[in-house]
Amino acid sequence: MNEQIGELLVKEKRISAEQLNEARSAASAKGSRLGHQITKLGFLEEGELSEFVAGQYGVPCIDLDDFEIDRGLLELVPEEVATKHTVVPVNRAGSTLILATVDPSNIAAIDDIQFRTGYNIQPVVAPESAIRRCIDAHYDQSSSLEEVMGDFDDSDIDLVHGAEDVDTLELERASEDAPVVKLVNLILTDAVKKSASDIHIEPYEKSFRVRYRIDGVLYEVMTPPMKLRNAILSRVKIMAELDIAERRLPQDGRIKLKMGRGREMDFRVSVLPTLFGEKIVLRLLDKSNLQLDMTKLGFEIPQIESFQQAIHQPYGMVLVTGPTGSGKTTTLYSALSELNQISDNLSTAEDPVEFNLTGINQVQMHEEIGLNFAATLRSFLRQDPDIIMVGEIRDFETAEIAVKAALTGHMVLSTLHTNDAPSTVNRLLNMGIEPFLVSSSVNCIVAQRLARRVCEDCKQAEEEIHADELIAAGMDASRAAETVAMKGKGCRSCSETGFRGRVALYEVMEMKDELKEFVLNGASALELKREAMRLGMTSLRQSALNKLHEGITTLGEVLRVSAADQSE
Repeated sequence: MNEQIGELLVKEKRISAEQLNEARSAASAKGSRLGHQITKLGFLEEGELSEFVAGQYGVPCIDLDDFEIDRGLLELVPEEVATKHTVVPVNRAGSTLILATVDPSNIAAIDDIQFRTGYNIQPVVAPESAIRRCIDAHYDQSSSLEEVMGDFDDSDIDLVHGAEDVDTLELERASEDAPVVKLVNLILTDAVKKSASDIHIEPYEKSFRVRYRIDGVLYEVMTPPMKLRNAILSRVKIMAELDIAERRLPQDGRIKLKMGRGREMDFRVSVLPTLFGEKIVLRLLDKSNLQLDMTKLGFEIPQIESFQQAIHQPYGMVLVTGPTGSGKTTTLYSALSELNQISDNLSTAEDPVEFNLTGINQVQMHEEIGLNFAATLRSFLRQDPDIIMVGEIRDFETAEIAVKAALTGHMVLSTLHTNDAPSTVNRLLNMGIEPFLVSSSVNCIVAQRLARRVCEDCKQAEEEIHADELIAAGMDASRAAETVAMKGKGCRSCSETGFRGRVALYEVMEMKDELKEFVLNGASALELKREAMRLGMTSLRQSALNKLHEGITTLGEVLRVSAADQSE
């Protein structure tokens, strides 16, 4: 999108001049399109921007999901050209090629494709994300997982039996075999295209499988032959710079992959010896998708106000709790991003450091050399800190130092593994922290979960869900009567799952004076929860039901990710 459109958007009062300047700065800093930044920053919906651009240039605006793109068209415009110009051919009529683009004023792109194809080009406008999705879905079909698997001859690679008799040279040779390299590369890139958060490569006694975790749920994507097991595992270990001869101990590593368009993807690799071989789990760390805008995480307005008020206190402790993979790191990073000022010294102790944040001193834990949370936290206190983040409070020593830091003029952010916000207090007490220290140091406790979002492209009413089921789940009767439960029918955008993306559910327990009294009097987690809800706290279940009422998630997701609130 060119600068003229940016000015027109301001003139038509679609965005403000300040928003345009912010988008320009972001586009310049990241080397991306102005239009991409306008939509990414939330100033305008993609569809709205596309319709505006189409109207200004007098060309149609199309929905790419309505088009079945012919293979012959894709051969006219190579993938590298389509990616470079962010275009995709959608149809042809006689000597005219219809080309979907985000910017119909890009004469250089139109001339380039006209010269390459010999066709007259008629541009139509489509959202940038839809074009990129279309390129990912339709190009490189020759490298499907099934076709790469067809390149293998089972006799090529023999299975190594037993953990001891490992011929390292043989394993290395097998892992460098061209089809094995191609298959592993494809597993990694396919997971990125499908927006997976984790890849599981799992050996069993008589089978071997690869699964992706997409939106919090695991899906099996392939079952390679058993004879490929050691070659595939060794290839991943070599890429992560791990010891392929060591098959009895856990190992951890990292893979950095260049994905094109200047995008880099990090994979955190964990290798675990199991009964039938090594299981490898790769966690995908995509900094471009890291959401640091707190207002877009899923907080409801009273919750975000309480949370922001707590983190902006001059001292105290803010705890974020929930199971692994519930988005705690993203919430803490968004808080750090908001607190990151030149006037303050921010330090974090993490295991592992998932994303590098400019202006924040991040320390990676190394238990084997004695660099643990407690030792790092002690060191932080000698480094003139203002704000400290501790990746996780796991033991009494770490908890004790964190509490003392919070009581001596520092803001401390950390995480714990508990089921909800009130039970976090009991967890600290069980670790050995005195009740008066807990009530004095803790400003706020946030519990969170991630629920899958209903796909916007195939969303429809779920007729079989009635009000009585919503009431049974904990929704107020009057609200249940007016709620229309939604579900995704399944489409190309969501890979027929009915879900696309996730939304965070929060339970924000502000430590008000009444709750501090309860803590000092030794109240149970249930008593704390009842008092917190009386004081206005929204529980995880109620937060989930609010998202259901708004049509963001489904009843099945509400029941999957949140526990029912216990009645009096």
